[in-house]
Amino acid sequence: MKEDIKRQQEEKLYSRNFTKFGLDMNPVVSIVAGLFVLLFSGYALFNLDHALIVIESLKSTILAKGDWLFILSSNFFIGVSLFLAFSKLGKVKIGGVDSKPEFSNFAWYSMLLSAGMGIGLMFWAVGEPLHHSAVIPPIFRNTNTETSALATTFFHWGLHPWGIYTLISLALSYFAYNKNLPLSLRSVFYPILKDKVFGIVGDIIDVLAVVSCLFGLATSLGLGVQQINSGLNYLLGIGFSVKIQVGLIAIITLMATLSVISGIDKGVKMLSKLNIKIAFVFMTAILFLGPTSYILKLFSNSLGVYLNGFVKSSFFVSLSDSTWQGDWSVFYLAWWISWSPFVGMFIARVSKGRTIREFVSAVLLIPSLLSFVWLTVFGGTAIHINNSYGGKLFEVVQNNLPVALFELINFIQIPVFAEIAKVGLSTLATLLVISFFITSSDSGSLVVDNITSGGKLDSPVPQRVFWACMEGLVAAILLLIGGEKALSALQTAVITTGLPFAIILVIMSVLLIKSVRDSYNKQKIKSKEVSKKRDAKYKRNNKKTYAS
Repeated sequence: MKEDIKRQQEEKLYSRNFTKFGLDMNPVVSIVAGLFVLLFSGYALFNLDHALIVIESLKSTILAKGDWLFILSSNFFIGVSLFLAFSKLGKVKIGGVDSKPEFSNFAWYSMLLSAGMGIGLMFWAVGEPLHHSAVIPPIFRNTNTETSALATTFFHWGLHPWGIYTLISLALSYFAYNKNLPLSLRSVFYPILKDKVFGIVGDIIDVLAVVSCLFGLATSLGLGVQQINSGLNYLLGIGFSVKIQVGLIAIITLMATLSVISGIDKGVKMLSKLNIKIAFVFMTAILFLGPTSYILKLFSNSLGVYLNGFVKSSFFVSLSDSTWQGDWSVFYLAWWISWSPFVGMFIARVSKGRTIREFVSAVLLIPSLLSFVWLTVFGGTAIHINNSYGGKLFEVVQNNLPVALFELINFIQIPVFAEIAKVGLSTLATLLVISFFITSSDSGSLVVDNITSGGKLDSPVPQRVFWACMEGLVAAILLLIGGEKALSALQTAVITTGLPFAIILVIMSVLLIKSVRDSYNKQKIKSKEVSKKRDAKYKRNNKKTYAS
């Protein structure tokens, strides 16, 4: 029965797909999203100064007027996730009772981290704690500025972003695998829109998701390649220029394309596991070469300050000067929300066979804890070095974040073979940044391809290649013509998508709770009926036994 319903629903959606020339895509979603990205990019390129003014004004308005919405909604998402996990609903299994996980726990955790924010942690782990130790934030205020700095950084990279990712990925996976709907953002709204999700209304929802994914991926590829360029400049002495960065984008896009062709089971899974292994080696090296005792103490103290002030800081909304909050906390929340369709879709794709309790525990808690460890090792080392050298490290990196990680390595005091060790660490860091970028690009391409095909998991290879190339092309064009200003315009545009998505996620939360509860109640009634029949059969058999 379920298979018949699923087949009918798929026919409604997939009958509109364009299936010629080796393609299999929803033409409305693909063409509208692709044209919008290209038209916006063209507008930003040829009217860069005007585009920057307009978009910055829009961003400022959203961050100033909508700060309360971002803050309260992000807390709501954490609450909903915890409620679903640790209530009776947490026993519900994604994909049904007989569903089995596709990936091992290690592979699963690796993909969660790599897709979620692996590259962001590489970029910000040094610069952000340093900044908060120099400019005291209004949240997590403590007598020790170092612990306050780390606790604030934990706040931006811990439960709040992963609460957003948990909610959307849980909703997507539940409606796809338990309700037999296509793995697409439109499916989450089936309870209120019914069959309209298979038409134009659903197309509009998916277009928003694709545009958000493409903008975010192209921006990160363009900005992050500067960090790779910095590493190669440090190691090999090559120049730091737009042309070199465009060449790097081409190479990374090629590698990502090869991974995309091989699919999740091979390319993405293999690279994600490799990322975690290299990251562990790199982090361990910094931990033991740096101020080990100081780092361990700072981790304990910072985690305590974070947990102790979590509720107060989570609900803090500035009443007077909202500049800091707009630049940091609200900016991050808007960024995470705008990225959530991409990360959520990918996590949903690899999470079948887990109970809701296991899913939430893994997606919400494990990446947060691992992020805290990573941020303390690199951020704590940076703060210690900065204090030891009279603020010199902060002076070097405050206006040039791409070099922050490599400057940190340069400042570390290594007793023997110092130069060789530093070159080795910088090489490892560069390889890790490249690997994380390839993983982000290929997983992003798979997600965009999945959405534009109407939720199909086995869309044609040429289509995957097209979206992988589209990300690299947009980033390269923006770098060539507009440089960092054009990429900043695109990044700002991504933030503006955070506001409508925050509202969408709130609606999604309500629909998810209602749907899971209805399914649980039906499952409970069915279990009682089965139990009654079993008891009745047992009594009949006993009567026959006694009668004989």
